[in-house]
Amino acid sequence: MSTDSVPAHLGTRVPGQAVIEELLALQSQVPPRSRLQRIFGVSPLSAESSSWYLGAIGEIVVGEILENLGPEWRVLHAVPVGAGSSDIDHVLIGPAGVFTINTKNHSGQPVWVAGRTLMVAGRKTRHLYNAAHEAARASKLLTAAAGFPVNVTAVVVIVEPKTLTIKACPEQAVVVTDAQLPR
Repeated sequence: MSTDSVPAHLGTRVPGQAVIEELLALQSQVPPRSRLQRIFGVSPLSAESSSWYLGAIGEIVVGEILENLGPEWRVLHAVPVGAGSSDIDHVLIGPAGVFTINTKNHSGQPVWVAGRTLMVAGRKTRHLYNAAHEAARASKLLTAAAGFPVNVTAVVVIVEPKTLTIKACPEQAVVVTDAQLPR
């Protein structure tokens, strides 16, 4: 499948675009900090906006890594899927295949993976399931568009974890840190 056939509007989206749009919408509802809050360094972000901000930072970090892979790779960022603001963080197309990349910013937190379980700081997440769902959806759409089967590999990229422990190979997606991603 030629990457030249990608719709032009998808090629103009930036890493984290959908997350940044959501962050800005949420933050526009937050009243400005008082002078005293600014003096004492209170964050201008609301509790709800803070997680969106970290997500945007993670997607930007991963986007920069992907953009440096080389000319044989085509990278699409914030690819819209379905209704609302749902998107695939990054779609990577190149010599090794097609990949959907789900970015998770868990800076400074321990991450543990085994089989169908990915835990962050001891709490189960749906990261593997969600990444597999995105890859299956992309495969179905690309297969329909190309007229032949297009296999898509799900990847979860954990940005700057304290540790990444893989006890057993994850079943639904490849799991790597941002530092491991270029390999």
